Amino acid sequence: MASSQYGCSIRQGFNFERDAQVLVGHLVSITIGGTALPADITLTLPTDLTNATAVVGVISDISWEGGYADPVHIQCNVSTENQKAISIMKHTTLTDTTVVYQFNIYKFDQVAKVYYLCFSSNATDMNGLIMKNGGELAIDIGEENDPTVMSPLNYNFYIGIMPQASAQVLNFAVSNTDKFVKTWGVAVTGT
Repeated sequence: MASSQYGCSIRQGFNFERDAQVLVGHLVSITIGGTALPADITLTLPTDLTNATAVVGVISDISWEGGYADPVHIQCNVSTENQKAISIMKHTTLTDTTVVYQFNIYKFDQVAKVYYLCFSSNATDMNGLIMKNGGELAIDIGEENDPTVMSPLNYNFYIGIMPQASAQVLNFAVSNTDKFVKTWGVAVTGT
């Protein structure tokens, strides 16, 4: 399977510049173990510069190996309040490892001269579970703020998400008009 990896600019995510043409990523929403993190960062929407959007985090990297059962790895920067909430989750008993999330990765189309969604959940909740890595849950939050963008204060957050037992769709595009989908997850009956 073809893998997908998108390295996005934290600086462009927080401080959108019209003349910069780099990847931008938004963690639109995420609920971990039944706790929804608030979308408390308001940013410029790359596909409509006249509108803003509220997000949970600014993505610095997102990857997927391409297999139906492969995890999605997300690295992003979140607010101080969400840093506290994730720290509490991580350091207490996180027995419910369900994750529901939405994300958007934007790329600039050099021909059409517009940003488009090159990798996204297409405003659809993706249902997963926190990946286990050698018995440890693949979730981490920075204790110190990331100096890449000093204001507002923001913190590195990483989570690895395995798909739940259902076939879901990840959306891709290679231009403003050329789009396709891939399946994430395997449907299991009788469970």
